[in-house]
Amino acid sequence: MRASRCDLLRWQFDLTWSLFDYHLERLRPDDFLWEPAPLCWTVRRDATGAWLPDWAETEPDPIPVPTIGWVSWHIGWWWSVTIDHAQGRAPRDRTEVTWPGDGTSAVGWLRGLRTTWLTVLDGLTDADLDAPAPFPWPQDSEHTVAHMIAWVNSELMKNASEIGQLRMVRAASSE
Repeated sequence: MRASRCDLLRWQFDLTWSLFDYHLERLRPDDFLWEPAPLCWTVRRDATGAWLPDWAETEPDPIPVPTIGWVSWHIGWWWSVTIDHAQGRAPRDRTEVTWPGDGTSAVGWLRGLRTTWLTVLDGLTDADLDAPAPFPWPQDSEHTVAHMIAWVNSELMKNASEIGQLRMVRAASSE
């Protein structure tokens, strides 16, 4: 049986999500803000109580090690903006995407983004995949919606492995 391109991208996403969910199910609340190194990026409360990520417009050298909280914010940011683009809405600015404030809420947020993303994926046809990608490349690129979906799958896999590695290092270092 030959799979459509939509089916193949959905299968790839489902596989990626299952690997990510493996780690999400095993995270403890105190894992999210554990700092694995002295040079670290995390999420911090501002004066209003909002949780904002450490950020630099130009990547620093050396690159700070992120916390699980920061990586979960990062996923929420790029995924929210991708969904905005895919649904034809004005994309949120990075500064408008805040971290929910604790591990349980962050996991719920990410699972909610998954549900919304599945609605996007399930509404696509193979013909839709050939349309110009609204994100993350410039308007005049030759990338398509199919490229954007493959990028989401790849970015999620990368971030899932980062969270998994941080979780395992923390568990090993606390023994």
